[in-house]
Amino acid sequence: MSQQSRKIRVLVIDDSSLVRTILSQGLAKDPGIEVVGSAPDPFVARDKIVELQPDVLTLDVEMPRMDGVEFLRRLMPQYPLPVVMVSALTKRGQQITLDALEAGAVDFVTKPSTDVARGLTAMLMELRTKVKIASTANVSHWKERRAALFSGKVLSAPKSLAESTDKIIAIGASTGGTEAIREVITRYPANTPGVVIVQHMPAGFTRMFAERLNELCAMQVKEAASGDRVMPGRILIAPGEKHLRVRRSGGIYEVDCRAGEKVSGHCPSVDVMMHSVAEHAGRNAVGIMLTGMGRDGSEGMLAMHKAGARNLAQDEKSSVVFGMPKEAFANGGAERLVPLEHIAEASLALLA
Repeated sequence: MSQQSRKIRVLVIDDSSLVRTILSQGLAKDPGIEVVGSAPDPFVARDKIVELQPDVLTLDVEMPRMDGVEFLRRLMPQYPLPVVMVSALTKRGQQITLDALEAGAVDFVTKPSTDVARGLTAMLMELRTKVKIASTANVSHWKERRAALFSGKVLSAPKSLAESTDKIIAIGASTGGTEAIREVITRYPANTPGVVIVQHMPAGFTRMFAERLNELCAMQVKEAASGDRVMPGRILIAPGEKHLRVRRSGGIYEVDCRAGEKVSGHCPSVDVMMHSVAEHAGRNAVGIMLTGMGRDGSEGMLAMHKAGARNLAQDEKSSVVFGMPKEAFANGGAERLVPLEHIAEASLALLA
């Protein structure tokens, strides 16, 4: 059987027998996915991973004996497999999900909390899509980088909110992007020009993501709100389910965040943000495209390039999914591909 026609082998891990059945049956509706087994906890799962050799795991966030995060921390160094987390849409669920992304999960879906029948159908559809995306993910680099990740603050300079607004850094990311963003922005010193970021993530998660990054960065990190200034020392992350646009108002830049139709398949959309940066910042901007599935941002980055901005994209080897960076480079928006660990330095050099 060719690699093209081979089914994606999935192992479902959840302590609830009912949930395991629902997830298994939902995944099996896709002819390209084969559920090869299920496990009620990480201890059984560990043995089944060795026995069944799945391509992708779905993993419950909260389980008895050992939670999903601790399992990931033990699993990834030995078996760097793509993992899609199944999370509850609660504050604790959001916290643990972000822990899981830090520990190496590729992506997550959230269990429906209201209108369960309709929500379940949508969740299973999303899970099938994300399992297929995860099956293409490059996770081997996590084993090499893990010792360097989440070892505390990378920079100890004080947070700064200086007044100049001459330059802007615009970053777009999707699958695998939470870790890539962290890798880049924790290397920025406190006086770095203002940064705006679109990471494909649902409402609720973006605020918590920003708060976590704020603890690690020399710059101030916050979930963006309409009217926030883009200024040196500050990083603004687009809120889930709202497009972020940069506007110039007199001598300052500020953001406008509002709900809208999906653009390039997403809200927030990298294309929307980067088109606005092209229009209002032009050659005063630097664009960065990080790991992600699809081509959101490729047209916006091209618009930035045409407006005089300098743009970079993450290279294939360091990307979890080499979709968005590949499209941005192939479309002519990104001038070169750069390994993740060098992107911060390279972007700062373009601003000099």
